[in-house]
Amino acid sequence: MERSVVVVAGGSGSRMGASVPKQFLELQGKSILMHSLQRFEDAFPGIRLIVVLPESQIQTWETLCREHHFELTHETVAGGETRFHSVKNGLALIEGGLVAVHDGVRPLVSLETIRKTFAEAEKTGAAVPVVPVNESVRMVSQGHSKSLDRSQLRIVQTPQCFRCAWMKEAFSQEYREAFTDCASVLESAGFPISTTDGNAENLKITRPVDLLLAEAILSSGFVF
Repeated sequence: MERSVVVVAGGSGSRMGASVPKQFLELQGKSILMHSLQRFEDAFPGIRLIVVLPESQIQTWETLCREHHFELTHETVAGGETRFHSVKNGLALIEGGLVAVHDGVRPLVSLETIRKTFAEAEKTGAAVPVVPVNESVRMVSQGHSKSLDRSQLRIVQTPQCFRCAWMKEAFSQEYREAFTDCASVLESAGFPISTTDGNAENLKITRPVDLLLAEAILSSGFVF
């Protein structure tokens, strides 16, 4: 079955206090986004890669690719007003098979997580990687809070993988603020979501400390 991945980067709040968007920050000598794309090529050589970026960042990305001699084959598409619209723009290039959507700032996704998520989606139609919650959690509402059973909670990661036909149908809906990820869009359209094991190192780099952790993991030689 044909496999494609839409890697979404950029958007509001994307600079993390730096002078450049966070997906372009360097990690071990190349941009975070380059690392993220390479993980999918390593998992499935020749997989179709589609990068979705704000239109204002596309030229910068192309320049970085030339400067770093990053020759991994991929297509670049301008994003939309929200993540929902950006995914929809990338999805427009794909006709069938399985489609994964990945955060451009998750450069440490393991090859096993990628392969297991695609395998689960091939069986069930929709799969997301998750990891356990290791700390106590409380729900806070209107000045009150209550403890939740963390054994029933999971942290959701990417890539999230789906049958293309399911995605096309789900993303034909009108956008709603409740759509926090692709799984919530598919679920709203009535499609069941399966889960598979993610990997703890699959950080979403949103804070300076996340970048330090990613550098430390890569420098350690840890195989993920």
